Amino acid sequence: MTTARTRLALGLVGLAGFLLLLEVFPRAGLVPARYLPPATEIGVALGGELSEPAFWSALRDTLHGWVLGLLIAAVAGIALGLLIGATPVLRELTASTIEFLRPIPSVALIPLVVVLYGAGLESKLVLVVYAAFWQMLVQVLYGVRDVDPVADDTARAYGLNRPARIAHVLWPTALPYVMTGLRLAAAVALILCVTGELVIGAPGLGSRIAVAQSSGAVADMYALIVVTGLLGVAINVGARAVERHALAWHQSVRGEAAV
Repeated sequence: MTTARTRLALGLVGLAGFLLLLEVFPRAGLVPARYLPPATEIGVALGGELSEPAFWSALRDTLHGWVLGLLIAAVAGIALGLLIGATPVLRELTASTIEFLRPIPSVALIPLVVVLYGAGLESKLVLVVYAAFWQMLVQVLYGVRDVDPVADDTARAYGLNRPARIAHVLWPTALPYVMTGLRLAAAVALILCVTGELVIGAPGLGSRIAVAQSSGAVADMYALIVVTGLLGVAINVGARAVERHALAWHQSVRGEAAV
């Protein structure tokens, strides 16, 4: 507990130092204030954004795309990961295809999705699902590969059928990997959601950032960027909380709690 409090205190001190530098550098002329306003001006702009209904509408659009895309990617990644990982023939058939498709950046698909779906929610979802899906799929495959063959053989010896072995042997082993994949996919999904809005112009925080930048409202632009950063922190904290709850029985979580 003391260690956790120390980390929190050090993090707050570091954040305060960063804000101080952000305030001093523009006012001292070390960086042009028109490109990087002082922290107080960004704070005022943030307050202005929070008072506008259009901001909350943009935030809702971003969260909607993020939740929907992450949900689709998680369900598809877990289902296909378990199916492929538990079937040796499928593992061999799909290995090269996965290794070819996985490194393709989602942003490279932007011209295609714009042609197919325009600047609507569908375009944003394609980018989010494509990026988050691979995070889930690969982690689930790692989890299935980590199953103890002795435990699997023992389950077979006791007459457990395939669904029972998946539920009692494979899934508990793969669950830590699934939770890691979900945490990574959540962060990646947010990045691609905002990126899609920024580049394509789909409704959300990203498009609002683009409008602020093009209109010369630099302080508002930074305020919106701060919002996306805080949103990312909140998502990461929430994902870690879910992970600790789901893996309360796992030694890694018990060891972390003991520290």
